[in-house]
Amino acid sequence: MSAPPPLEEDLRAQNLDVLGGFALTPGEPVAGLPSRGSLVLIGPRDPGFWDAFQTTPEWRDRRPDPMDRWSRRVLEAVADTYGARAVFPFGGPPWHPFHDWALRSGRAWVSPIGMLVHDRAGLMVSYRGALVLAEGHALPASCEARAPRPCLSCAARPCLTRCPAGALSSEGYDVSACHDLLARRPDGPCMQGGCLARRACPVSAGYPRDPRQSAYHMERFHPSCP
Repeated sequence: MSAPPPLEEDLRAQNLDVLGGFALTPGEPVAGLPSRGSLVLIGPRDPGFWDAFQTTPEWRDRRPDPMDRWSRRVLEAVADTYGARAVFPFGGPPWHPFHDWALRSGRAWVSPIGMLVHDRAGLMVSYRGALVLAEGHALPASCEARAPRPCLSCAARPCLTRCPAGALSSEGYDVSACHDLLARRPDGPCMQGGCLARRACPVSAGYPRDPRQSAYHMERFHPSCP
């Protein structure tokens, strides 16, 4: 029997990418199971993710939570190929500590506005799931790469000043102020193209997320009232 293709190649075929990973401590419980392997964080691969996602059966059937259902189907299939276990940031409780895992990967940090910032995706980083690989399965090469924290060399820090509601600052996230602005400006740039503070990040600017995808997530975050 031929060997399976590399994990990163399989993920790219689904418009997904490895966004970090780390070796687990022997016996460390993950997803309720003791593990001696490694954990790989998975997120959208751009450009192209949104166009590809809109061709999927989960998007076309118009049932609720299409992206979560698609993520589960695709990542569980990839997990089966590698004898791994797929875990997700949705579907809890229990809720898996994706925020902590991202920090542990060495490729994401807490930004000046409190959100995670990734070395490649900037403030647009999102995780669709993770794979818990068995002991002996090597981490993808991209998990070994370590980039400097981008905020350390960002003198302007536009994320702190770009929010038109002033909802994102070094003091934290004022959720009510954010929703108030979105309610007053349903056709504004935040609803139509995603959070302006996240897009203002210089690293985000180099990560070509489709504005339609951001608009979709904003609609889930702040649904229109009938």
